Amino acid sequence: MYRLAKKLISKLISKQTLFRYELTLRRAYATIYSGDKHECGICHKKLSRFIVLENNNILCPNCGSLARDRRLVSLLNSGFLDKGITVLDFSPSRSVYRELNKNSSINYLSTDLSGNFFAKYSFDITNLDLEDESVDLIICYHILEHIENDSKAMSELYRVLKPKGKCIIQTPFKDRDIYEDFSITSPEEREIHFGQDDHVRVYSVNGLKERLEKTGFSVSVNEYKEDNYLGLKKENILITAKN
Repeated sequence: MYRLAKKLISKLISKQTLFRYELTLRRAYATIYSGDKHECGICHKKLSRFIVLENNNILCPNCGSLARDRRLVSLLNSGFLDKGITVLDFSPSRSVYRELNKNSSINYLSTDLSGNFFAKYSFDITNLDLEDESVDLIICYHILEHIENDSKAMSELYRVLKPKGKCIIQTPFKDRDIYEDFSITSPEEREIHFGQDDHVRVYSVNGLKERLEKTGFSVSVNEYKEDNYLGLKKENILITAKN
């Protein structure tokens, strides 16, 4: 039902209009999911159930957040968002953008090159237009798997991060080694090999950890348990890198 409603609305309403009225449309639609069996950790809507998408992602009908968005916001709210810090966030989901953009106690630098996300800036992650050691917290969430020169991107993240700053990183993961092949260039082939038509690799947890450590970061890998009430998936892995 959700997929059909989304497809119908996208045909009737322009992308710009849809972005503008997204929350109003979602809140109206979410009334049919009202209940008390679940709660979204971002919008705090009480729900009878979350929407399970075809790829098994768990979507909040009220704000559009996925499990990974709710996990990220839960982590940020556990002590990462000190008053007055500068936060650099690459291509944030709309639910995360709205949550952080309304936080007047932080300097929130949202950035996106694709034009598909809400953002104030359009920084190139491999050549950031930011001063050395100018950012307290970096959110690099499902970004590095899109970047061919990921070593340069990691170097730039390290450069702009303040001493004792933190970088929260997540990508899709696989077992064993990193899989990348730059001879694979067509969207169709990339989807077959890497799981999405604009991905250029699939990281392993250890492989990403090693590349970050080679850049100079001190890296910790954090795994989280499932929380059915809050719609948080099991083994949701987040990497925290410090300089």
